Amino acid sequence: MRRPARGTAIMLSVGVLLAGAVSTAAAAPSAPVRAGQQARQSATPVLVDCFWNSSVRPGDFILACGDGNSRLTELHWSAWGRDSATAQGVNLVNDCKPYCAAGTFHAYPVTVRLAHPERWQRHPELNHYTRISLTYSENRPDGYERVTTLPLWS
Repeated sequence: MRRPARGTAIMLSVGVLLAGAVSTAAAAPSAPVRAGQQARQSATPVLVDCFWNSSVRPGDFILACGDGNSRLTELHWSAWGRDSATAQGVNLVNDCKPYCAAGTFHAYPVTVRLAHPERWQRHPELNHYTRISLTYSENRPDGYERVTTLPLWS
C-alpha cells in the first residue's frame, strides 16, 4: 500500500513543479537578464517578480503574489535609470466581492514609479528596485491612497 501512495506523491510533486515552471514562464513576458548581460547592466537596476525573475521594462507585473488579485498591465516605460523608472499603465484589481474567487477585476489608470535600488542579495552583481509607487490619475481601488507606495521583495 505504501508504494502506490509514494508513487502518487512523487507524481503530484512533479506536477506541481511543472505547473510552477509553466506559470513562471507565463508570468514573465519580458526578457530576463542573462549572465552575459550582467556586467553591462549591473549599473541599471532590474525589477524582481514573484518568482525571483529579473527583468527590465516588463509589460506587466504581479503586485499581489499570493493570489494575483492586483496586477499591473499595459506598462509603457518612459524612463529606466540608475535611480528610478517610470511607466504608465493599468492596475487590474479584484474587488473580492462577495469573495475573491467570485470577484470582479477593475481597471485603474496608474503611473508607476520604481525607486530605491539596492544590491540584490540573490545576485550581488545586480541592483534591483526595492520600492514601487502607484499614482492613480482617476478612480482608485478601495483602501488605496491616490499615491500608494509599497516595498518590493528582495
